[in-house]
Amino acid sequence: MMRLLDVLFLLILGTVLVKGFSPSLNDDVLGLIVFKADLKDPQGKLVSWNEDDDTPCNWFGVKCSPRSNRVSDLVLDGLNLSGKLGRGLLQLHFLQRLSLAKNNISGTLTLRLDQLSNLRTLDLSENSLSGEIPGDFFRQCGSLRSISLAKNKFWGHIPESLSSCSSLASVNFSYNQFSGILPSGVWSFFELRSLDLSSNLLEGEIPKEIEELRNLRWIKLGKNRFTGEVPDGIGRCVLLKAIDLSSNSFSGSLPSSMQKLSLCNNLILSRNAFVGEVPDWIGELSSLENLDLSGNNFSGALPGSVGKLHSLKVLNTSKNALSGSLPDSMRDCINLLAIDFSRNTLTGTLPEWLFGLSLQNIIFSENKLSGGLDSALSSSIENSRQKLIVLDISQNSLNGEIPSAIVHFTSLHVMNLSKNSLVGNIPDSVGELKSLNVLDLGGNRLNGSIPQEIGGAASLRELRLDNNLLSGSIPTSIGNCSLLTYLSLSQNNLTGSIPAGVAELTHLQHVDLSFNKLMGPLPKQLGNLGHLISFNISHNQLTGELPGSNFFNTIPTSSVSGNPSLCGAVVNRDCHTVLPKPIVLNPDSTDANPGTVPQSSGHEKKILSISAIIAIGAASMIVVGVIAVTVLNLRVRSSMSPSAAAFTFSGGDDYSRSPSTDANSGKLVMFSGDPDFSTGAHALLNKDCELGRGGFGAVYHTVLKDGHAVAIKKLTVSSLIKSQDDFERELKNLGKVRHHNLVALEGYYWTPSLQLLIFEFVSGGNLYKHLHEGSGESYISWNERFNIILGTARGLTHLHQKNIIHYNIKSSNILIDNSGYPKISDYGLARLLPTLDRYVLSSKIQSALGYMAPEFACKTVKITEKCDVYGFGVLILETVTGKKPVEYMEDDVVVLCDMVRGALEEGRVEECVDGRMQGKFPVDELIPVMKLGLICTSQVPSNRPDMAEVVRILELIRSPEGDQDDLILV
Repeated sequence: MMRLLDVLFLLILGTVLVKGFSPSLNDDVLGLIVFKADLKDPQGKLVSWNEDDDTPCNWFGVKCSPRSNRVSDLVLDGLNLSGKLGRGLLQLHFLQRLSLAKNNISGTLTLRLDQLSNLRTLDLSENSLSGEIPGDFFRQCGSLRSISLAKNKFWGHIPESLSSCSSLASVNFSYNQFSGILPSGVWSFFELRSLDLSSNLLEGEIPKEIEELRNLRWIKLGKNRFTGEVPDGIGRCVLLKAIDLSSNSFSGSLPSSMQKLSLCNNLILSRNAFVGEVPDWIGELSSLENLDLSGNNFSGALPGSVGKLHSLKVLNTSKNALSGSLPDSMRDCINLLAIDFSRNTLTGTLPEWLFGLSLQNIIFSENKLSGGLDSALSSSIENSRQKLIVLDISQNSLNGEIPSAIVHFTSLHVMNLSKNSLVGNIPDSVGELKSLNVLDLGGNRLNGSIPQEIGGAASLRELRLDNNLLSGSIPTSIGNCSLLTYLSLSQNNLTGSIPAGVAELTHLQHVDLSFNKLMGPLPKQLGNLGHLISFNISHNQLTGELPGSNFFNTIPTSSVSGNPSLCGAVVNRDCHTVLPKPIVLNPDSTDANPGTVPQSSGHEKKILSISAIIAIGAASMIVVGVIAVTVLNLRVRSSMSPSAAAFTFSGGDDYSRSPSTDANSGKLVMFSGDPDFSTGAHALLNKDCELGRGGFGAVYHTVLKDGHAVAIKKLTVSSLIKSQDDFERELKNLGKVRHHNLVALEGYYWTPSLQLLIFEFVSGGNLYKHLHEGSGESYISWNERFNIILGTARGLTHLHQKNIIHYNIKSSNILIDNSGYPKISDYGLARLLPTLDRYVLSSKIQSALGYMAPEFACKTVKITEKCDVYGFGVLILETVTGKKPVEYMEDDVVVLCDMVRGALEEGRVEECVDGRMQGKFPVDELIPVMKLGLICTSQVPSNRPDMAEVVRILELIRSPEGDQDDLILV
């Protein structure tokens, strides 16, 4: 069967012949139209290419020779073209330049250069071409002068046929995965000016034949696997301007012939195994601008001839074994911008000329320098051009004080003087360095206090003053450093409290204040820092409760240890508080005073309001060691509203109302704004109306006085609940979350010892009861099950869009309304706890076995919305099969996910389906749904779809035109 493009080719050719044009005159139009057919052109740049034109010479990207009027140049760089290189190019018999760089063309090279015999320039760089280059690709390439295949995905050996391209002046195969040895003929390309093979996997040695490349200007072999010594013949390539041999395994010493390379301005020899001293002849390379000898085994002192390199801008000799001091002749390197001598064994003091040059980067870290900074600064600062950006002299043996003259470096971004023996105060003038991003003075012997002026360095992102002898308090001005991401003041003698301004540093990620003498409570506003990764306040004298936030709920105990007066769940120490008196409300009162009690005819009977019961409940929960008073349940007169039913918390005991009231104690909030609700005159709860219990507490069904049915959850995790402010803030946010597949939160009641959540009442029960406790006659149909799955997915999607993770997706938390549609309950309640570690999540929240995502057991994996996706996947399989996530047999434990996966793989699908459906289900819907459930329960979180994708897939499954092929087992 003919390929589509072959047919197109013949159709266009037929069109050409019908028009009566000579095929030889119209080959270019034909070839380019066929070439275009193989490409996608998102920018529409090729729209001008029209097969009805007599000539393509006016088309975009096309240039014709004025002599032959045939296409000579095709340049389509950077147009985001995709597709492949098709056979249409073969019709361009006069093509001399083909440039398709910086696109997204993929596939392999299917062309040969002998098919484009006039081609002189070929540039396919920065595409997505891949595979091996065919062995005969370079056959008959005598006209080719320049080729670039850089930044693609080619692999394998470079074909030996490249040796036949003797006219090549430029070869660029960089940034691919070419391996093996370079064809030997390359070293005989006498016209070669540029050879770039960097960032591949090439190996072998540079042969002595390199001396024949007399026209070579650039040779770049960096980031390969070349070995051996640099041949002496390289010195005969006297036109060389750039040599990059970095990141290979070259060895030996540098050949003396290299001193003849007086035009060389870039000599990059880093990360090899060169040995010996830096040769004295290095000063003969008078054009050098960049000299990088880093990461080798050079030893000895840097030669004084370096001072002859007047054009030198960058000098890097880091990570060697250089010793001694720097030569004074370097003061003549007047164009130096950056020096890096780090990780050597240099000795002596900082040279006096150092700060007199126009240096932007000075790096001397990890050496053996001694002396102070003041002598070098005082002798040179007046002549300095004040362009210094980076100053790193860390890990040496510097002593003395930090001179205030450092303020003259107004462009300084990084100052690292850590791990020396500096003494004295931190100069106030540091605050005048307005451009400073990093200040690291850690690991010295600095004393005194942190200057208030530090707040003037408003660009600071990292402040490290740890391991010193600093005293006094943390300056309040630290709050002015609004860009801070890293703050380390540990292991000093700091006193006082943590200033509230720290809580205003909204970009903070890492904070270490450990091993000081800080005292007082932590600012509560610290809980609002949304980017924190670590916060270490261990071994201080801090007091009070940890801030309430998701971060501080999961902070490691080691980060807060050593503070005996800190309290909260993380340190396993209760916070004792004085509880206010709750409000006593009368549900039948019409008086303006909600605390009055109505009198009934006959003998007097006390009627308990919900607030009175809450008050008694609160009081009873805080009395340690006192047994609850047992009284008889009050019976409600028949004339009373059902809303006055007695609420008992345990054992059927009654709670009498408090004899006194306080309007400022308990707090009741209803989000509906209904006046009846806002007064707090509600129905009371009765244990006979208990709907169920979960990790957060018991749930009761209650009818309010106005006839409105609600479900009230009495929380039993009071010892873990946040402060009232955080509790109310979280609930008000949850109260705003509205979706027809979510159970609405209608209000709450707060006292420090008792919290009630008031929810919409859903009358149809939960999914668990429908699946596992219903009779065989009353089962859920497939259509109902599918709607439950889809509705639950939509509800979860809405939660995730609000950045709410449920943490506890299971069938008992999916409620069914009268119409058979699902509503998710208990969402967002985990946000009420201050300790969201895996233990709390697994013991308090993820109580149902089988729904818990595997990342809960792995401390190194972050808990995300994907844990909800896992639980939802289990829920899908449970809904389809009617089986529990884990079932215990006599001699075995059956895990639902494993059972379904095995059945699908073995073609036993119907064995998994709930038998109550008796084959009344569409297989083309049920099987993709089961597969989706398995995808959602992937062990790797990143392999699970997000809930929005799940909804889309479910909608495609239900839609007749939906494409189900993308549902595959993982």
